[in-house]
Amino acid sequence: MGLKERRKREKTERRNQILDAARALLFEKGLHATSINQIAKKAELGVGTIYFYYKSKEEIFADLQEEGLELLFKRILKVSNLDLPPDEKLREIGFQYIRFNAENQDYYDIINYFLASPKIFFAPNLKSKVDRHGSQIIGLIVETIKTGIRSGLFQSSHPRRDALTFWGTLHGLIQFRKLKDTILDGDSHKTLLDHAVDHFINGLRLR
Repeated sequence: MGLKERRKREKTERRNQILDAARALLFEKGLHATSINQIAKKAELGVGTIYFYYKSKEEIFADLQEEGLELLFKRILKVSNLDLPPDEKLREIGFQYIRFNAENQDYYDIINYFLASPKIFFAPNLKSKVDRHGSQIIGLIVETIKTGIRSGLFQSSHPRRDALTFWGTLHGLIQFRKLKDTILDGDSHKTLLDHAVDHFINGLRLR
């Protein structure tokens, strides 16, 4: 391995150390109670090393959220590129979001942490960067719905509104996994999610 490759790998490893420490502290203390000094201590790095990669703790947490959204986007993009009818494609997009939650719990929890908070943590420039990733995902869902409208399969006058509803419904119902032994007693969480996806798609179909 050459010097250039070694330095690149070391930078990646340092960055991952920082992000892993920040993620752990976010769930332990919350964003406001977490400092750069704490992140450095948790990552076993010097404070100066942290500032070499990031200007602020907000940049670190924005980076975490962007990474999670980018992973989700790549999953949904793969589905969007499949040669499937719009209803099947939309169903698979929904299932990919559900699988993302199951297989990337840390990233999903980061996304949910900031979506569920009533406060906006990021400065406009950071929020804009994060929001662009979310808009990419919504855009893929919108295009799938529009394809269904053009093919005569779906009826809709507000594809973007429908896409937001679809994502919001899935995101909200995923939280119900915590209620499997109470409200969901006698019904499985997966069955509920499958029902929500099918119900949404059937609502878009032409009568």
